[in-house]
Amino acid sequence: MKGGGGGGGGGGGGKRRWKVLVIGVLVLVILSMLVPLAFLLGLHNGFHSPGFVTVQPASSFESFSRINATKHTQRDVSERVDEVLQKINPVLPKKSDINVGSRDMNVTSGTDSKKRGLPVSPTVVANPSPANKTKSEASYEGVQRKIVSGDETWRTCEVKYGSYCLWREENKEPMKDAKVKQMKDQLFVARAYYPSIAKMPSQSKLTRDMKQNIQEFERILSESSQDADLPPQVDKKLQKMEAVIAKAKSFPVDCNNVDKKLRQILDLTEDEANFHMKQSVFLYQLAVQTMPKSLHCLSMRLTVEHFKSASLEDPISEKFSDPSLLHFVIISDNILASSVVINSTVVHARDSKNFVFHVLTDEQNYFAMKQWFVRNPCKQSTVQVLNIEKLELDDSDMKLSLPAEFRVSFPSGDLLASQQNRTHYLSLFSQSHYLLPKLFDKLEKVVVLDDDVVVQRDLSPLWDLDMEGKVNGAVKSCTVRLGQLKSLKRGNFDTNACLWMSGLNVVDLARWRELGVSETYQKYYKEQMSGEDESSEAIALQASLLTFQDQVYALDDKWALSGLGYDYYINAQAIKNAAILHYNGNMKPWLELGIPKYKNYWRKHLNREDRFLSDCNVNP
Repeated sequence: MKGGGGGGGGGGGGKRRWKVLVIGVLVLVILSMLVPLAFLLGLHNGFHSPGFVTVQPASSFESFSRINATKHTQRDVSERVDEVLQKINPVLPKKSDINVGSRDMNVTSGTDSKKRGLPVSPTVVANPSPANKTKSEASYEGVQRKIVSGDETWRTCEVKYGSYCLWREENKEPMKDAKVKQMKDQLFVARAYYPSIAKMPSQSKLTRDMKQNIQEFERILSESSQDADLPPQVDKKLQKMEAVIAKAKSFPVDCNNVDKKLRQILDLTEDEANFHMKQSVFLYQLAVQTMPKSLHCLSMRLTVEHFKSASLEDPISEKFSDPSLLHFVIISDNILASSVVINSTVVHARDSKNFVFHVLTDEQNYFAMKQWFVRNPCKQSTVQVLNIEKLELDDSDMKLSLPAEFRVSFPSGDLLASQQNRTHYLSLFSQSHYLLPKLFDKLEKVVVLDDDVVVQRDLSPLWDLDMEGKVNGAVKSCTVRLGQLKSLKRGNFDTNACLWMSGLNVVDLARWRELGVSETYQKYYKEQMSGEDESSEAIALQASLLTFQDQVYALDDKWALSGLGYDYYINAQAIKNAAILHYNGNMKPWLELGIPKYKNYWRKHLNREDRFLSDCNVNP
């Protein structure tokens, strides 16, 4: 009994243990099913997930995905994943919500995090409200929408704030004469393909079409330089030419023939560009050396007015030969230029009644020059106009010779010497200057002014200078030295000596006569002529430099500032401090070619009230 009872009790305990194990296994199975289901349904939000975005799951989650796959179909799993990602998505940045300042950084970091499976911090990007969007953000979004909707082939152009693509869209300007340029491009391509197509016997119709279109385009472009000049049916012609070119490109042609033709067209274009460049240089020199039509008109009108006036007798004044007065000499055939020189000198003079101006001109402008100064007197100063061709001197055949300007260009001394040249304009005495001692035989000292200068200070102190026995007082220019002039091949001179400039020159006529400077100049001039075949200007340059080699007294640099006729980069303070501004160079202030920012210094001393200026349309 005891044994049987013990056996029955053991059987009941075994059943209870078996039931406990079964229940435990069922609980574990249920839990293993509920845990991944809870994650998929979003119940894990109560555990504050840090927001990992995983493209390749880590090993700790692989078991969950496998168990979940046994419970649900693949479609159910995809739906659950989409729901979870929609809840996580607000922490990820959107392009439209990215701040301008951190756009590039945030987009990059978000993309990298998705690729690497790294956590994306929700605090990196702030979502600005629509009211706080800046103008740049709005333009950025507008440009982005425009690019996406307009041209999908522009995918290689990454649109970022500050990039070239965005800048190009924001600053895009309509192309001027776009149709003319398009026609030129199509004509260029058609000419390149035509020789190859013409060699194909089976494409005679295409050859005729190409030839007709090329001839038609050449005719239109020869008559039209802008879109407004094009005929009304030009759009159809463009489409027709484009179709012909597309058909020509569809045939297998010899690339060597196309390349050869393109090179020929390139050579022709280069030749045409060189022609236009030479033509522009010629026209530039013509404009520099030719008197403007308005100035010629002024001279003619003044000449006619002179002969209409009652008094034709030359006034005789004792001031013209009084050595106690301050005498200025101007050699010019330009009425306006001479007027500006005298007006600017008188305006800044402390006592203008002691100033006497002698203007040497030619016979053509003599009467016009006289009439101008009769109509426009210069305060209390005295003006004498002399016709150099009618003066009774030893030289029977005298012509007016203006101050000579020489263009000197040589390599600069810096590292870019092979690419850049320094250019200077040297202004020196002409043949007429060496007649001054004979013309003014009763005077002992004169100040010679070129007609392209403007005076900004009182010049009276120049007569008090002690020139230490020198003949010529001038400002020296050490930017160019005698040794750098290739034309100086003969003669004894100091190669390191600085060159002197005309424009402002204090001439001691008494010392000039004593040393026989004019005779020395003629001797050097004849010696230079007996040598190699050189121009008269080059010979005059050498003779002048050799004549005054040891007879130049250096004036202070503040007396005269040169370069306003060719140098765009003169310091404004240097211009303000200079007593005289010298417009040496091709860009004279009375020409349209003159440098605009320097013209005002010259223009303000011009008398604009004379009616002949308006009649002749003189507007320098």
